[in-house]
Amino acid sequence: MTDNAPNDPDEKSLESTVEPSKAVSSDDASALGAPSRAIRPHGLDEGRALATAAARVALDNNGQDVMILDVSAQSAEFDFFVLATGTSRRQLHAISEQIDDELEKNLGDQRLGIEGYDESRWIVLDYGSVVIHLFDDETRDYYDLESLWADGEAIPLADLGLDVDKP
Repeated sequence: MTDNAPNDPDEKSLESTVEPSKAVSSDDASALGAPSRAIRPHGLDEGRALATAAARVALDNNGQDVMILDVSAQSAEFDFFVLATGTSRRQLHAISEQIDDELEKNLGDQRLGIEGYDESRWIVLDYGSVVIHLFDDETRDYYDLESLWADGEAIPLADLGLDVDKP
């Protein structure tokens, strides 16, 4: 059978219970009996603390153009991006390793995955609600995540108690 009709003729699909012109939010989907994709049972505070710690480590290791994007309104999978640029492979490795130490040892979180470490042009650290992107200059300019996720909210680092102007 190639159509997408429900097996039980008395069952209605989720799509048929909602007016086509209205988007289904996760709250609406839960009310209709569909499983929720929400992954923030404790809100955004824990993710914000992880993102702040990662940004602090990047700044402490002379990362450039460090920023935090709140993408929680655009994604059910993650809440924050931390972006930073390094000037060398060695610096990107150091930032990556120091972020792992800080988040795992001091904040008790566990990294879910890492990509790009060997190539060291774009290292991605996946902490679930927080995804950390460490770039070299050329790769950051090329992928331009700030524009791709332009609907996300850039959080001023000073609002998080981070000093971007320290020597």
